[in-house]
Amino acid sequence: MSAPLLLIAAGGTGGHMFPAQALAEAMIARGWRVKLSTDARGARYAGGFPQAVQVVVSGSATFARGGALAKLAVPFRILGGVLGATARMVIERPAVVVGFGGYPTIPALTAAFLTRHPRMIHEQNGVLGRVNKLFTPRVHRVACGTWPTTLPAGVVGEHTGNPVRAAVMERAGAGYIAPGDYPMSVVVIGGSQGARILSDVVPEAVARLPEGLRRHLRIAQQARPEDLDRVVAAYEAAGILAEVAPFFADIPRRLSEAQLVISRSGASSVADISVIGRPAILIPFAAATDDHQTANARGLVEAGAAVLISEKALDAEALAAQMAAILGAPGTAEAMARNALGQGRPDATERLVALVEGLAGKVD
Repeated sequence: MSAPLLLIAAGGTGGHMFPAQALAEAMIARGWRVKLSTDARGARYAGGFPQAVQVVVSGSATFARGGALAKLAVPFRILGGVLGATARMVIERPAVVVGFGGYPTIPALTAAFLTRHPRMIHEQNGVLGRVNKLFTPRVHRVACGTWPTTLPAGVVGEHTGNPVRAAVMERAGAGYIAPGDYPMSVVVIGGSQGARILSDVVPEAVARLPEGLRRHLRIAQQARPEDLDRVVAAYEAAGILAEVAPFFADIPRRLSEAQLVISRSGASSVADISVIGRPAILIPFAAATDDHQTANARGLVEAGAAVLISEKALDAEALAAQMAAILGAPGTAEAMARNALGQGRPDATERLVALVEGLAGKVD
């Protein structure tokens, strides 16, 4: 008898794809077969999945992009996706279908609902994404990465935490070296390819720090390709050692070696910071749907593990003040690192695996 099949549907961003990857890694290790349904944007992250995972890339269909004709075609593309997914599901008979959000979740979970296959969603953020919100009343389990998560009336969520990739788990709880009179690392991440506001503000903020702090700093900052030259130039003008790139493939290592992290508060970033245990300054993305990045940051901030600066309040002076308050106070930084660990859920993948295995064989 062949091994049970898990169908994972996720797309769009690393925030959806990284937890999906963690689940895929765990289920492959348990002898399951895993298939990933994603879109072109999500496929950029699919290279990190185990080679045994079958990857199917579908065309995206979203009302958020494209002209009037493209928007008119969206319902037909979604219908086509649902019909195709339903046909495949009848043939492949997955034991469980798990949606992580993004467009590919729509045809996969609709097909699972129509064919009565066991199904669940995992919501990474403190506020349900639009696709996940649509399906919460129509699935058997709702796993929540951030707690509390705002859910519709009558829907019960289970706090699993956000699964992190194996590379992050390898650094879980890594010993923290408090700031001092030696080289200190500051990691600046703003989503998958940086954030313009961080490129605008962070170099100037670092340049404003007292010379006694500034001369010890080593900066690693993600920046968009169009911002690279000016960010590099700003650090060079201030005499600051900095590595600037659109993407760092070794973020887990860099986080584990950092004295301070400056970051957006996407769900995966918050999970990585918590599991590794590092002090953070979080700047939620102001345009995030329903301000979910502020909700994501709440746990770390309330635990005393992070400082939150809204985009509206973010400028070089404010950021420099917070950086100095952390990097200039080793005891404070150490306490923040411990508090971050207290918010981590290193067993999030195991909790999600338990839900998947519990659903296998369930009949509607």
